[in-house]
Amino acid sequence: MTSALFGLSNLAPEGVVQTFRTTMRRFPATVTVITACASGDQRDHGMTVTAVTSVSMEPPSLLVCLNNRTLLHELLLCRPDFIVNVLTQDQTALSDAFSGKVSPEERFGNGDWQRHENGVLYWPTAHGSSACRRVAAMPYVTHSVFLGQVGSADVSETTRPLLYENAQSWAASPGGLPG
Repeated sequence: MTSALFGLSNLAPEGVVQTFRTTMRRFPATVTVITACASGDQRDHGMTVTAVTSVSMEPPSLLVCLNNRTLLHELLLCRPDFIVNVLTQDQTALSDAFSGKVSPEERFGNGDWQRHENGVLYWPTAHGSSACRRVAAMPYVTHSVFLGQVGSADVSETTRPLLYENAQSWAASPGGLPG
């Protein structure tokens, strides 16, 4: 039904799906851990996400794309506050933990997580973090696009972000090849 709503066909020309998958695997992306919590019971949750981008500076806004079968998707629909934690080159283990290698109940057990004034946990040694409030959510086939207005942001001047390409993590190296 969603595909029909947007005038889309569920059928891609032969070979396009695999070629597109290969293309996107070769498209470097910044690694983030998006955190949120359910209101009332403070059920914290987080997930590694690479589908994050800025939208606007006035007002400061981010776009996050999430699969609609994830707990994080459910939380962002129920509660508008979330935090985008941009990981540093040294935080591959954290990325792995939040990508499913550690159970959701144990993910926040390691490290010095702190609670933001909006009630959501954030990683204070991240390369950067942006506390957001969801202002829009648009379903699209298997995913939803969430638009978050940034209420506060912080960035480290001494770290480099963790990047992900072709199933490998690496550090950004300004003006050169991956470090």
